[in-house]
Amino acid sequence: MLVSLLLVYVALTTLWPLARLFAYALQPGEDGTQLGLMLSTLTSRSTVRALSGTLQTSALSVLISTLLGVIIAFAVSLLKLRTRPALTFLILMPLIVPSQTMALAWIELLGAQSPILKPLGLAPPPGATNPLYSTGGIAFVMGIEHMPLVFIAVRAALRALPADLVEAARILGIPPSRIGRGIVLPIVMPPVLAGSLIAFTAAIGNFGVPALLGIPGRIPVLTTQIYQRLNGFGPAASGQVATLALLLALMAAFAIVSRNLVTKRFAVPLPAGAPFVPRRTAPAVEVLLWLVVIALALVPLAALAMTALLPAVGVPFGADTVSLDQFRAVFDNDAVRRAFSNSLLLACVTALLCGLVSIPFAFLCIRRSNPVLKVLDTAIEVPWVVPGTVVALGMILAFLKPLPFIGVSIYGTMTILVIAYLARFLPLVLRPIAAAAQSTDPALDEAARVAGAGLARRILSIFFPGVLPAAVAGAIVIVMTALNELTVSSLLWSSGNETIGVMIFALQYEGNSTAAAAVALLSTFLVTALAVIVTATGGWLPKGTLPWGE
Repeated sequence: MLVSLLLVYVALTTLWPLARLFAYALQPGEDGTQLGLMLSTLTSRSTVRALSGTLQTSALSVLISTLLGVIIAFAVSLLKLRTRPALTFLILMPLIVPSQTMALAWIELLGAQSPILKPLGLAPPPGATNPLYSTGGIAFVMGIEHMPLVFIAVRAALRALPADLVEAARILGIPPSRIGRGIVLPIVMPPVLAGSLIAFTAAIGNFGVPALLGIPGRIPVLTTQIYQRLNGFGPAASGQVATLALLLALMAAFAIVSRNLVTKRFAVPLPAGAPFVPRRTAPAVEVLLWLVVIALALVPLAALAMTALLPAVGVPFGADTVSLDQFRAVFDNDAVRRAFSNSLLLACVTALLCGLVSIPFAFLCIRRSNPVLKVLDTAIEVPWVVPGTVVALGMILAFLKPLPFIGVSIYGTMTILVIAYLARFLPLVLRPIAAAAQSTDPALDEAARVAGAGLARRILSIFFPGVLPAAVAGAIVIVMTALNELTVSSLLWSSGNETIGVMIFALQYEGNSTAAAAVALLSTFLVTALAVIVTATGGWLPKGTLPWGE
């Protein structure tokens, strides 16, 4: 019975939308040619331009992410730093702060009206185009945003570096350069490649940065092309955008499969022993590292905060111009208030429902060996792995028409957003619960079963208490992620069902950058506060629970 309910859940949120996506993409062309619609879409000039833009911006951003992530990970891991915890949290800030907020912060920092650069005479001249409205600008911001993904992968490898191996090489008189080439490099290279491929997957599916930088700069990528075609042509373009979504999904799948192959093929087995503990101090390097991290993580947010404190666009920042007018206007705006309440409701409902589904599902996966459960476990990962644009489009195609039997349409309602969020964010709580479940004693469950306890009672009385901390942490991560979600919401929102991410994008798109900055700043405070809370309690959680954990 429980397996059947889980099958219905996965079918509703994942399998049916993906099936509809394939069905629309595989339609015949206007002349009846098999796969004609797909072939005409893929060979069109606009698709080729968007694919080229996606590959260019993603490849450049991966180079930036890899370079920054590797250098910072080596510095943090191999040097004895007095301020390592605070520094590590700031390094991860670009991953915690929503994509559209980081893009908006960099726009304000490097624009002609920059409240930081303009007083220093370093801002572009009035009327000049923001340098970020370019291929390099998109790649730069995405590279910084995805840098923590590479940092986490490399840092984990360096933390596992065997101290005995390095010490033995030193005793034998092997120079540091040879230790680096012969010991450290083989251990670190697979995580570097894996982290780079994860960054590439994130880059091709990124919507917030290309939307805020690429649309004004007329630089098409696949995610923004799907958004613009649906906005411009509506359901009439469903077949074309389904093809584009499948193209995105295939690119993401290729990157994920490549990452798994790299991890398995080039992984270096490490001998058991104490991990490497850095003993060397380098005060000058630590100061330089702090300056770099502050410049990447805090200075753009400072520019965003200063912009939010201006009464209107174009007013120079100064003691006599600082005002809370934008925050008052935000709270007086019905749409903005509604966006905050909608996002909080969506995030909390999604976190609660995902937790309720994940606990019995993790129990069944750990305690039973069932081919159906293995298929469901794989299917659950798909909406998180593929770009959010693919998930949103699948929902549109699946639920555009009224539901059978009851004749009610959920398209354009909050319900379709909830279903999309349930599909997208379930792995964020399922994986921590599954990790915690590995440490629970199966003998207790077996004893309860022999004593006649039913399945529900065993889950509630024995399994649930053991995984509760991981479930709470996973739920908080879902709230943090869903609160400012844009990629899925940008295609599914409707009047009255706005979200925070949509409001930030809409305000910036209509030229009200100060109001957009105020909304973005408020949402950033919420997310950062949640991140601080869940990080502070991270010691009680199993390893790997937090996406930004070490």
